[in-house]
Amino acid sequence: MSAIVHLAIPAGDLKKTLRFYTEVLGCTLGNGEEGRWQDVNFWGNELTLHQSEEKLPSVRHDVDMGAVLVPHFGIHLTQEDFDGVKARIAEAGLDYIDEPYRRFKGDKYEQETFFIADPNDNVLEIKTMKNPEVLFPA
Repeated sequence: MSAIVHLAIPAGDLKKTLRFYTEVLGCTLGNGEEGRWQDVNFWGNELTLHQSEEKLPSVRHDVDMGAVLVPHFGIHLTQEDFDGVKARIAEAGLDYIDEPYRRFKGDKYEQETFFIADPNDNVLEIKTMKNPEVLFPA
């Protein structure tokens, strides 16, 4: 088995949050305990959503593109998968926290990215790299 990232987060209303991850993001489900927690296949990584009352706190940190919410987590997708997620977000009528935009134009790290929140206000950054091989060169 290759290295897989595992992240567990509070989900608020678990059923509502699971609909976001499956119907909007297109993720599939794994192991779970009804009404308590559920593993989500987050593009080959294990995201565990826990039924909860609490939410994660967030603050904005300044980076080259402006102030981004921290904490956040996300995924690098192919352009095709990235465009599919954007289309499902539009179909669901959801709002972005930060609209899709292109960073590092003309640079080897050029990427398109956006930020969105799940139903429990967990912040996700979804991106696609123009040259994904430059991220972690061999």
